[in-house]
Amino acid sequence: MPPPLPITTRFAPSPTGPLHLGSAYAALFAWTQARQAEGRFLLRIEDIDPARCRPEYTAALIDDLTWLGLDWDNGIRTQSQHFPEYRRTLDHLAQAGLLYPCFCTRADIANATTAPQGPDGPIYPGTCRRLDPAQAQDRVAQGEHHALRLELDQALHQTGPLTWHEQGEGPLPCRPEAFGDPVLARKDTPASYHLCVTHDDAIQAVTLVTRGDDLRPATSLHRLLQTLMNWPEPAYAHHPLLRDPAGQRLAKRTKAPRCANPASPPKAFAPAWASTKGPSEVKRSDDWL
Repeated sequence: MPPPLPITTRFAPSPTGPLHLGSAYAALFAWTQARQAEGRFLLRIEDIDPARCRPEYTAALIDDLTWLGLDWDNGIRTQSQHFPEYRRTLDHLAQAGLLYPCFCTRADIANATTAPQGPDGPIYPGTCRRLDPAQAQDRVAQGEHHALRLELDQALHQTGPLTWHEQGEGPLPCRPEAFGDPVLARKDTPASYHLCVTHDDAIQAVTLVTRGDDLRPATSLHRLLQTLMNWPEPAYAHHPLLRDPAGQRLAKRTKAPRCANPASPPKAFAPAWASTKGPSEVKRSDDWL
């Protein structure tokens, strides 16, 4: 039997602004899990949205992580440089008969009175899934804008019931049905977050996915994609979201404060953090400000 893989975690921010305190907490959580186990910590830049991601934000994120005292193993993977790899994954799923083109706009779906809410917004009612395949391909060939959706029922028929392993909780049942038929690619984003993150976790041999509790529902869909693609299954550790003293989640949209002060000297914050108390002990921003 081969020896077990070393623990490998990753921090994968989207460069849409400076590193705020909530994201710094997520980075420290992943870094501590790896370093305390003498494992690997990877940095990945998830910049698949060209309308919001900017190179200057990537540079600022790296500066802020360095200012905190974080280090990472291997080179930095930048997702926008790997769209051909994601395209090959989409081609594989299409050849398996699991994708279909969807011509509905976001407004069309939002205005559908029968669409309940899922983790990513309104659940798609399946309008284009019922199109004649030949007509759908004609519309694609004519250049009509479309997204590619995963046909969830067909995918689940191939995989059967699935579980995922949450650190400290054990196996939990997967419920990807909550997403409906998810978008895996669209014109403005050649590959979706869900596809790119599962692809990269697999090829980078990530063994422990650490992230905020808000992404816990996505794990069901990620396990489905891993199984369809025969990718390895990592374990998961979802941590509480960092909140301010008033209980509000720290996020970019709430204008959470930047973690680093470029005008002050760099801090050896991360090593001191790992040697005293781990991120699991921190619940609010004022616990470590």
